[in-house]
Amino acid sequence: MLEILGRSTSINVRKVLWTCAELGLPYRQVEWGAGELSLRDPAFLALNPNALVPVIRNGDFVLWESNTICRYLAAQAGRSDLLPVEPAARARVEQWMDWQATELNTAWRHAFMGLVRRSPAFADPALIEASVRAWNRHMALLDEVLRGSGAFVTGSRFTLADVVLGLATHRWFMTPMARPELPAVQAYYDRLNDRPGYRAHGRNGVA
Repeated sequence: MLEILGRSTSINVRKVLWTCAELGLPYRQVEWGAGELSLRDPAFLALNPNALVPVIRNGDFVLWESNTICRYLAAQAGRSDLLPVEPAARARVEQWMDWQATELNTAWRHAFMGLVRRSPAFADPALIEASVRAWNRHMALLDEVLRGSGAFVTGSRFTLADVVLGLATHRWFMTPMARPELPAVQAYYDRLNDRPGYRAHGRNGVA
């Protein structure tokens, strides 16, 4: 059985859990990063030397990096609706997954770590304010795309791009900060709530 290593409160672990829900894929989860299961434990570092979750084990195969794990699981299951086979369509999905992992994550990091996690390393008010502005600017870009694309990020069909951006959208709504009204993002957020996997692992009150 597929084994998922990582605490359920991690946004990146929840990407994998939601993907498994969409695939109907059984798994066993071990809450590494919570309690006594330290990510610095040699047993965990042997699987991922970055000391980050999630990690999956599928038989003898070990993989880390959440977006890559989601792509692997969808491809292994033959779910071309979630990850198209045709190169251009697949590239469009991967483009938005990469945008989430680079541009969007970079924008929100200081605001989220300062306002939600209350990390002393991210307490500078000016840097938090700059991060909030950047985060809102990126979400406004997403709003514009959703107004033109239809129901989901790449069009009328739900894909892995919506898994990663759906979780990021939840984090945006859950962070205590000033936000512009973005009607297309709000409608997208509500539309994703129709999916059981999102209710379980995305819009569950955990930022």
